[in-house]
Amino acid sequence: MKITKDTTLAEIMEKPEAQEILKKYNFPCLSCPFAQSEIQGLKLGEVCKMYNLDTEGLLKELNIVYNKKD
Repeated sequence: MKITKDTTLAEIMEKPEAQEILKKYNFPCLSCPFAQSEIQGLKLGEVCKMYNLDTEGLLKELNIVYNKKD
């Protein structure tokens, strides 16, 4: 699986390691009750843009986690 700006948070949250990376980047949606109800439709790129997060760095780290062989 390749993580892009259009990947939804629901897809990303499937791996605990990904959640840790989001925390590292101070991703706001992890503790937001509204986001939890809308997680299926929230796209990574939209949230990064809204909160001025390092989208490219986040994508790089998330893709390392998702492309790692288990």
